[in-house]
Amino acid sequence: MRTVAVLGGGIGGLAASYYLCKSPQVTKVIILESSSRFGGWLWSTRRSDGAVFEHGPRGIRPAGAVGRNTLNMVDDLGLAGEILPVTYSHVASKSRYLYVNKQLHRMPSGISGLLRTVPPFSRPLLLSVAMELLVKKGKEEDESVHSFVSRRLGEELADIAVDSLCRGVFAGDCRKLSVRSCFPVLYNAEQHRGSLTLGMLLGAGPTPVVPPGPLSQRSIKESWAQWSLSRGMESLPESIIEFLQQSGRVQLHREAAVKQISPSASGWTIHLEDGVLSADHIISALPAKALSSALPSSCQPLIQQLQDISTVTVAVVNLEYEGSILPVMGFGHLVPSSEDRGLLGVVYDSVSFPQHDRPNGQTTRVTVMMGGAWFQEVFGVPEAVSEERLLARATEAVHCHLGVTTVPSWTRVSLQRDCIPQYYQGHFRRVESMRSFIKKNHLLLSLIGSSYDGVSVNDVIFSGRTAVEELLGAGVNTGT
Repeated sequence: MRTVAVLGGGIGGLAASYYLCKSPQVTKVIILESSSRFGGWLWSTRRSDGAVFEHGPRGIRPAGAVGRNTLNMVDDLGLAGEILPVTYSHVASKSRYLYVNKQLHRMPSGISGLLRTVPPFSRPLLLSVAMELLVKKGKEEDESVHSFVSRRLGEELADIAVDSLCRGVFAGDCRKLSVRSCFPVLYNAEQHRGSLTLGMLLGAGPTPVVPPGPLSQRSIKESWAQWSLSRGMESLPESIIEFLQQSGRVQLHREAAVKQISPSASGWTIHLEDGVLSADHIISALPAKALSSALPSSCQPLIQQLQDISTVTVAVVNLEYEGSILPVMGFGHLVPSSEDRGLLGVVYDSVSFPQHDRPNGQTTRVTVMMGGAWFQEVFGVPEAVSEERLLARATEAVHCHLGVTTVPSWTRVSLQRDCIPQYYQGHFRRVESMRSFIKKNHLLLSLIGSSYDGVSVNDVIFSGRTAVEELLGAGVNTGT
């Protein structure tokens, strides 16, 4: 393996390049990014007065193999000193809200929360959990998230809690999203143990083995629920770029959109706007549709399957208010689609990460998320929507949901087009079939990024690591 081209300079492409550079087998890595910046959806605004605002992911979970893997990378990059942890005992971890019937309801937590009837639910959650043990295993190889949860835990939990959760995580519609691909832990619990409750208690099948490094061990000992970085999430891609530049084996190209890739005798020929490159292997971290338009017609079945993976657009509106304005403390609140289709939820950023507030004089930062699977229905085509309209809708939500009467002192509207892939029912078959086409046709191509194996930052980083291990042999380059 001499030259590997990585298409896409978001966190997936950068992570793959990081793992490639851990191996002596690779002499050159070429990263091709179509935009003017690296980091993809990890994008932070650092204001001159010290305030930090996130326009993409804002807190990363340390749990599980993929969570440990990311912390090991963060440690290796020398970012441990910049970590901002939020523990499970923190108010942001214990208090999450739903906005239902025009009022905020705290989500049940702890044993007492399970035993009592807590609005907006009409019966104690423990009852649903107990009944779940008696539900027979589903026969389908895939199912919508809503159907799965309705069947196992009842319609009310599916309509309110799970509908809201899918909007918060995927900005998507739980009636279309696949349980097998979006919540593999739930799907596997039913498959392996016949019940979610037993699956959670006894484990639900094999998970990747990632030994925890020092930072990950600290996260377990201190019981972290999530973490960020003192200068914002964008510090992660920035640190990876610094590492790649120091390796001396990486060529980083911005504003280098890939027009066409075609198989050649030695691997691939890559056509850019202003020239041609060749590579022995391609790792594509591009969104599925972007890759489909670069592939040659000989890859037709693959092109079609890539085009079948839908994405949604999310409007992210950062608002800063003077003083302390929140009526409740917690992580934030989600809104089920039955309450307001266009408004997905509001994150109370200042509660989780007060370190990102302006240092002098109290302020409150919140982020309003809008659109997703309902964007066009509510706002029309993304190209035609004005920032003013999105900002007005966001400030109105903060006023109605949180009773805030003042106007924000600082605002930023970001329209994140096609930012979250939607794993609809049958997604796992599509991905399987793409990878088997690649194998059967001996294409020197790896598919990574949020279009295939998970949309979280942890999943995307881990997909980069997995591709590199499959390419070069396990264990040679993981940095653990």
